[in-house]
Amino acid sequence: MPESLPPFLTHPALNDKKIRHGFFTREGGVSEGLFVSLNCGESSKDDPKNVDENLNRTAQAMQAAHLLSCHQIHSTIVIPVTKAWTRDQKPQADAMVTREKGVALGIKTADCAPVLFFDAKAKVIGAAHAGWRGAVDGMLENTVAAMEKLGARAENIRAVIGPCIQQNSYEVGHEFPAPFLKQDVANEGFFKKSSREGHFLFDLPGYVVKRLKVNGLKETHSIGFDTCSDESRFFSYRRATLRRESAHGTLLSVIVLT
Repeated sequence: MPESLPPFLTHPALNDKKIRHGFFTREGGVSEGLFVSLNCGESSKDDPKNVDENLNRTAQAMQAAHLLSCHQIHSTIVIPVTKAWTRDQKPQADAMVTREKGVALGIKTADCAPVLFFDAKAKVIGAAHAGWRGAVDGMLENTVAAMEKLGARAENIRAVIGPCIQQNSYEVGHEFPAPFLKQDVANEGFFKKSSREGHFLFDLPGYVVKRLKVNGLKETHSIGFDTCSDESRFFSYRRATLRRESAHGTLLSVIVLT
């Protein structure tokens, strides 16, 4: 890979000649200030020219003619991709699935969980943005169902959760566990007491893994990196908020059928 292209993380579960995938860090871009350097957030306060260049670099790194993303709204909407769209035509959704070769699916995050999916037998891929609200409302289930409509089978799908906020960084208030406990009292296991009275620490990737397994996936993994605590490699909405910074960058996770 040329030195001008940004580095990315991979996971062995998605190492397959039928696909390419990458969890990009904040390294290898052209943005400056709070957005240093590979900011991929088109809705940020960053210079749009810098964001365009960063996205072009990620597409080149994935050897993809088309890199698609959605206007993410913390929904449970999944788009089946049959053809590419331009960056100014992005649909509102939080996941995409496809059988089309050469069309890269990109998910943007800054603490939420990016999840990449692959069924090697059916040659179907998916990419989902799973914040806590989307995860509890059915984002993951909907993504699996959309892949099945394209011929995938849940038991054949491999899923990998990319860099996201980890439990020791994810402090929540006393009211936060309610929707999780209403869903299943066993979800109490994803919360542990914080040092602050009446607060908890929430295990987002652990909860995502459970939701995937409940829906029939046998192979689920989490890459395990904490976006909030690892400032040198990742952007983080929570870290920026705690510091009262005016803006933050956005990470990109990508999967493409070759």
